[in-house]
Amino acid sequence: MKTFISLFCGCGGMDAGFEEVGFQGIGSYDFDPIALETYRSNLSSPAYNIDLSKEIYDTLKSKKGVDIVLSGSPCQGFSTIGKRKLDDKRNSLLIRGAEIAVELDAKVFISENVMGSIAGAHKQYWNQVESILNSNGYKVETLILDALKLGMGQRRKRVILIATKNFFDLKITNKNIKAKSLKTILHNLPATSKDDFIPFDKKDDRAIAEVMKPGQKLCDVRGGLRAVKSWQIPEVFGQTSESEKRLLEEISKIRRKVRIRDHGDADPVPIALLKECYGDAITENIDELVAKGYLKYKNECVDLSRTFNGKYRRLSWDEPSYTVDTNFGNPKYFIHPEEDRGMSVREAARIQGFSDNFEFSGSIHQKFKMIGNAVPPPMSKWIATVIKNSI
Repeated sequence: MKTFISLFCGCGGMDAGFEEVGFQGIGSYDFDPIALETYRSNLSSPAYNIDLSKEIYDTLKSKKGVDIVLSGSPCQGFSTIGKRKLDDKRNSLLIRGAEIAVELDAKVFISENVMGSIAGAHKQYWNQVESILNSNGYKVETLILDALKLGMGQRRKRVILIATKNFFDLKITNKNIKAKSLKTILHNLPATSKDDFIPFDKKDDRAIAEVMKPGQKLCDVRGGLRAVKSWQIPEVFGQTSESEKRLLEEISKIRRKVRIRDHGDADPVPIALLKECYGDAITENIDELVAKGYLKYKNECVDLSRTFNGKYRRLSWDEPSYTVDTNFGNPKYFIHPEEDRGMSVREAARIQGFSDNFEFSGSIHQKFKMIGNAVPPPMSKWIATVIKNSI
């Protein structure tokens, strides 16, 4: 039986797929005690609480000659959802995984991360990983995996690096299976599985949720029927006149068309431009909307106050789910398709591809964090099958 060790194993999403295919875990490592508690409750590989940013430990050195090293290093510094700091200390852990694989003389090294790890200046970390592996005799291939094309029920893309020491060719299996709808994924989920969710903490949150139809989100910066604007919910955000609504709609469009910067997808709108279009009297409308909290001044420009691309996203039964991330349980971000509540832990786990008997330790917030950070077991199983068939 081929063996593997798992670096930054978390609760064990990556390892679950490899165990299911028949690989034997001989050591898994992470720095999160709650994730490790969850791991030990569900998987067979011995799990160790180790800070992998430091020198390699004896428990790791004893694994020299292992067949496969898995690495799911932290993605927070690479993610486009976060601050995306180039010098985030966690970014270097991507490189650390490759260094450990080389030190252990592994036959195969597999690294998983978000798409942002190969975008822009952050790709330097990925390039360094490839350089380390190439210089130590590994053949490196990079795959982009789309959960939808693997037959899952969520929109989730991940970049996978597979490095092999003996230069065997990867036997890629079908990557275009029909995606599942959320209704199909959550079919027959026990009723008790709906109980473990985070409630709305404010009355206004529930009022916003009640407005959202399946597939819709609160979003001032996009057009279309899926985007519900804050000025369409006056009971929460305040009354606006018809002329004020029209001005807000125009600013929403102009900020994406008239660009000041060479990055991002929108910019504040120059007040001079608005005066050209609507006359000097427009400043009174702007002042009023600033006072109401719908607009904000930025130097000689004005912009929408709420520039997020979407909150209170109500899922749709007939479509795949949004990406299950660490905020998936927060009802300010994601709402059940028909009930005015957030998604439950078991619903999130089912969408992510965990079996219903996979037990999660810790608080409800810790559970959602583990589930969101995990590699979906079906995605891991696909990778493991490719490696098994290739070997």
